[in-house]
Amino acid sequence: MKLTFYKYQGTGNDFVMIDNRQHVFDKANTKHVAFLCDRRFGVGADGLILLENHDSCDFKMVYFNADGNESSMCGNGGRCITAFANFLGVIKNEATFEAIDGLHKATIKNGIVSLQMQDVNTVEKHKSHVFLDTGSPHHVQMEAKLKGFDVKFFGRKIRQGSPYNESGSNVNFVSKISDEKFAVRTYERGVEDETLSCGTGVTAVALAMHFIGETEKNLITLQTEGGDLQVAFETTNTSYNNIWLIGPATQVFKGII
Repeated sequence: MKLTFYKYQGTGNDFVMIDNRQHVFDKANTKHVAFLCDRRFGVGADGLILLENHDSCDFKMVYFNADGNESSMCGNGGRCITAFANFLGVIKNEATFEAIDGLHKATIKNGIVSLQMQDVNTVEKHKSHVFLDTGSPHHVQMEAKLKGFDVKFFGRKIRQGSPYNESGSNVNFVSKISDEKFAVRTYERGVEDETLSCGTGVTAVALAMHFIGETEKNLITLQTEGGDLQVAFETTNTSYNNIWLIGPATQVFKGII
């Protein structure tokens, strides 16, 4: 069987994208997903995303990690599937779609995709880190220097350690550049390695830095290894809302495998 796919990337976070409106892809075949994401034997990607029909929204997003398992929300993936839907003619400049964590709104203009994330009602401040869920669970930890830092070693250790254990958490290491800008490096569970960028991760970092008083800004630039993203949000006494993840999303190539 031949499968047509597209490759998209958002600040270096890359995805195999498949138009599954005609149910051409077997979602139960985790080995096939892992094969397509393999950088040596398959296409190569941090994850695989299916665009499917939805009864009341513009489309449905189904996201798989590189290990082949369906996963929690992926922010950069949500931005990339919005660009993909625009390319396919499913949407024009605005979208409402369903992902595993619920409904999302998105806009696209001049290659920049803005994705509305879910509200965050709980942020946990610990002695060495902050923990919160932005559609995926995130451990946020400040480090003085990120250059030369062994993200894979320390990220894996935290991801598999207490209190996360089997379910695990994504792990973000953060260095402050200014009140408006922070550098971020992320270890992603499911990929089990550092990725060049993580959308839910930079969202978590922006909120965490505001929560612990490292910034008073509500529009923050996050410098990742793959490029800059922005996170805008509003606050109340008990929650963060109207959260938007903003940045480029680009089609890299189309192929048949």
